[in-house]
Amino acid sequence: MQTCTHLDQINEVSPSANGCEECLATGDTWVHLRECLICGHVGCCDSSKNKHATKHFHAEGHPLVRSFEPGEAWIFCYVDNVVMEPRS
Repeated sequence: MQTCTHLDQINEVSPSANGCEECLATGDTWVHLRECLICGHVGCCDSSKNKHATKHFHAEGHPLVRSFEPGEAWIFCYVDNVVMEPRS
């Protein structure tokens, strides 16, 4: 079972926006949202045409995002390519 080696980088963050920060600035749309657990940046998912969450990872090197969708609590690590469910 693959594990994430970056959990120690998680910070207590506040979302940077109520939607994809870049899409809101340009008037574009998104499919789903992801929040960076390092800085709070909110970006659109890879199913969205702009893929701003992944672009944020490549630009900043922040490896962890969580779903920013209601009712979802999973975390994804870009570096280790692993999806994690929060512990109960």
